[in-house]
Amino acid sequence: MTITYRVGTAEDSLPVFKVFLKSIMDYSERMNVQAISGGNDPEMLASIWEKRKPMFDFLAKDASQFWVAENDGEILGYARTIEHDGLQELTEFFVSPDQQSAGIGSGLLSRAFADNGARYRTIIATLDERALHRYMKMGMRGRFLFKYFYRKAEKVTLPTDLGIEPLDLNIHLESIHRIDRELVGHARESIHKWIASMRDGFVYKRGSEIVGYGYVGANHGPFAVLDENDFPAVLAHAESLMAKQDGEFGASVPLVNRKAIEYFIERKYQIDSFSAILMSNVPFGKFENYLNFTPEFFL
Repeated sequence: MTITYRVGTAEDSLPVFKVFLKSIMDYSERMNVQAISGGNDPEMLASIWEKRKPMFDFLAKDASQFWVAENDGEILGYARTIEHDGLQELTEFFVSPDQQSAGIGSGLLSRAFADNGARYRTIIATLDERALHRYMKMGMRGRFLFKYFYRKAEKVTLPTDLGIEPLDLNIHLESIHRIDRELVGHARESIHKWIASMRDGFVYKRGSEIVGYGYVGANHGPFAVLDENDFPAVLAHAESLMAKQDGEFGASVPLVNRKAIEYFIERKYQIDSFSAILMSNVPFGKFENYLNFTPEFFL
């Protein structure tokens, strides 16, 4: 079998999604977790592509490196990286389960995630030992786990001095950049513009100063606050919004985020079985002040 590598394009979104889905379902079976909600339901599987297509199209457009490995026109694996403001992040690295000993992974990573001198290099990884070993050989180290907390939303009223306003990136973008640089080490304009087109965004103000932001929608996050003590009020606002829609609220939580965890435990949220780990070349950020984008493809 002859493996060839080429730069991926937006036209590859569906084929690489199929590789992603095949790989993540194999991982789910091996680890006895459900990596995709409803992933064992055939009817749910049929609808996953339509739900994920906007994100896969965005990642193809925003990628700094996007490589696929193929044989006779069939894509067997792919890897993709984004870069923003000095941060290089491997968003995806998946190889079809029946091809994982063919050397494809090394070929993809050497192309898509070569060290380019970025200040921070990050991966939000599954707990697959084979992939973790590859990343550690590249100098990446584990920082903390992410766990997804969720429940049927209810209206929650908590006292707060925060003002909450709809996010307008034409007005608020520089404040968002300031918060991101302080909490996650980099600004990421294109990501915010895409998320704001898909989810309802809010800014949190103390007086006239913007001290945080968050996104609520079919999926939720990220949320970022300069003062971790503001998380209960921020999460109560988000949960109450979803309660109006008779929906579910949840968030991907760095397990160093004490205040968010306290809120979720007190409110009797469930914890999803799937775990992800942030790996990076060096420690950085204030993740006790942050809740991640869901699903966990990037910070």
